[in-house]
Amino acid sequence: MPSAILLVVLGAAVAALLYAAVNFFRVKKLEEGTDRMKEIASAIRIGAKAFVNYELKLIVAVALIVAAVIALLVSWQAAIAFLLGAAMSECAGYVGMKIATYANVRVTNRARQTKNLGSTLKVAFRGGSVMGLCVGGFALLGIFIVYMVFGLGLGQIEDIVGKAHEAGRQNSILHLIVPAYNLPTTFTMTISGYALGCSIIALFNRVGGGIYTKAADMGADSVGKTEAHIPEDDPRNPATIADNVGDNVGDVAGLGSDLLESYVSAILSSAILAAELFAKNVFKNAELLRSMLYFPVVLAGVGIIACVLGIASLLVRKKLSDDPHKELNLATWISAGLAIVGAFALSYLFFGKYSGAEAGVPGVSVFDTVEFKAGWVSPAVTAAIGIVAGIVIGIIAEFYTSYDYRPTTLISEASVDGPALTITQGLALGMRSCMYPCAVLGIAIYSSYLVAGMYGIAIAALGMLSFVATTVSVDTYGPISDNAGGIAEMSFLDPEVRAITDKLDSVGNTTAAIGKGFAIGSAALATMSMMSSYLFATSKPVEDIVKGALDSISLNIIKPLTLAGAIIGAALPFMFSGMLIDAVAKAARKMVDEVRRQFAEIKGLLEGKVLPDYKTCIEISSQGALREMRTPAVIAIAFPVICGFLFGAEFVAGILLGATISAIMLAIFTGNAGGAWDNA
Repeated sequence: MPSAILLVVLGAAVAALLYAAVNFFRVKKLEEGTDRMKEIASAIRIGAKAFVNYELKLIVAVALIVAAVIALLVSWQAAIAFLLGAAMSECAGYVGMKIATYANVRVTNRARQTKNLGSTLKVAFRGGSVMGLCVGGFALLGIFIVYMVFGLGLGQIEDIVGKAHEAGRQNSILHLIVPAYNLPTTFTMTISGYALGCSIIALFNRVGGGIYTKAADMGADSVGKTEAHIPEDDPRNPATIADNVGDNVGDVAGLGSDLLESYVSAILSSAILAAELFAKNVFKNAELLRSMLYFPVVLAGVGIIACVLGIASLLVRKKLSDDPHKELNLATWISAGLAIVGAFALSYLFFGKYSGAEAGVPGVSVFDTVEFKAGWVSPAVTAAIGIVAGIVIGIIAEFYTSYDYRPTTLISEASVDGPALTITQGLALGMRSCMYPCAVLGIAIYSSYLVAGMYGIAIAALGMLSFVATTVSVDTYGPISDNAGGIAEMSFLDPEVRAITDKLDSVGNTTAAIGKGFAIGSAALATMSMMSSYLFATSKPVEDIVKGALDSISLNIIKPLTLAGAIIGAALPFMFSGMLIDAVAKAARKMVDEVRRQFAEIKGLLEGKVLPDYKTCIEISSQGALREMRTPAVIAIAFPVICGFLFGAEFVAGILLGATISAIMLAIFTGNAGGAWDNA
């Protein structure tokens, strides 16, 4: 039965990847346009590939070191799962970056040929769908392999059921060297290794790509637009190609890896929590444990199928309207609606058989032990809560960042009176925009808990990302359209072409903020579940099954050590962000110096008689990003581990809690303020 159920997951992953391949080659078959357009697109493609290859060398070295440490301290199974997670995440980011560099010029050409926004939108969205489908497909494929090989093949799931790990069955290399070393291997350790592998790639792609794209963007605009008074993406600007490369490595590959990591964490956090609850005697029904382990994975598979249908609903139509918001939202809502229907069907399939079953204690049902207040339907209800919460957060992000609404137009009006008021208005918008998404998150967390306990919160996180393929598709179409506008400008095309790509790009800024909202919201929900797993893992087993045993686990925030950890944890996102902004500034200064040098030394450049040296600017951004990302990356990985060894589990729990809360605010603030500034 378990292996048969997992075939649904495999089928969903394969379907997503096959549809991604179809869209990849359909985009690639389209015409690129004029020779000038082909030349520019080729330069962007070469630059993006060069950076990704540079970065990959660093990632491989770090991944092998981390895998060796995991094998030494935890288990070889977790180390292999870690490498598998890293490989799946890197594959998704690489394929997404690749299609973006092919799709950008074809979007430009479609706008040039048709002068039609709806037709151009379809090409951009088809390109973005490759990234979205690869995120869901590769993530699920890796999870399927982990479940089949380690969970079923090596018996780690049955080890949980039989609690063999309590006997201390060892698989770490350190245990062979130091027999007294007593950290047993578990399925939760293995799937945590897979999630960590995805996180490592997300960290490098998001941070490295982000430094690259912002350094190039600032360098291009600071000299080109401000000093030389030439238009954005003007071919005379040496940094324009690097700027467009940055859109692909930061906003496409980085975004894809980031949301893949959130997606995997949302799926596996619920499985980890279920395993820990069973291990600590909160419930003892082995069949219920299996249902709780498999339900989130199969729900993710059904969600991917819903995304394939939602994406296809836009792409199969012959004619689209000139309202990108309407078309993209429709695809998202179709995917979300189908995911909700699938959640209720799966909830009955997995949990309907336990209705009325007792937990071995008179008056206590199986559902009471895991706090499923609504019976078998509880997981489906919490998934629906997550889906609705994600859509509401997206609507809020759209309100604050879209040029159709008052908050962004206020910034636009303020810009007439100078940069100071523009900055002030944007900061105010970003700060105000935190309240409503956080209120939605709070309601989602509490209502999910009331329906299905801590497991319900984890399923709500998964629900929010159950249609991640569509969310990423909608998000990725933005940087593709941004690149298309740059190619139009550098190719001296009709201004009407740039107007079409600018409209798509503007909508893309809003969809990017919506995508960040989904990532932030799901991460917050998944973190709550992981925190519970963490606390259960460090606690003693429950004496006997009683109703409400979950409430026996708590974190005393007033304890000095925990409170100190929370305060330090709250400061971490600010320190991390400050280091990254410094890194961008350092790389941008070098870019500014290079652009100024070329304007001063290359005769005829500003007159448009000769082309600039694009390659040097690309190298500056690449080297700057890779050099500056190392310290923040090491801190992010090492800080909680070192603190755990020095100060213990409660201090780390405080760090995680404080960091999560402050990171939510900072992420919403910067995402919405940035999107609104760009559109204004």
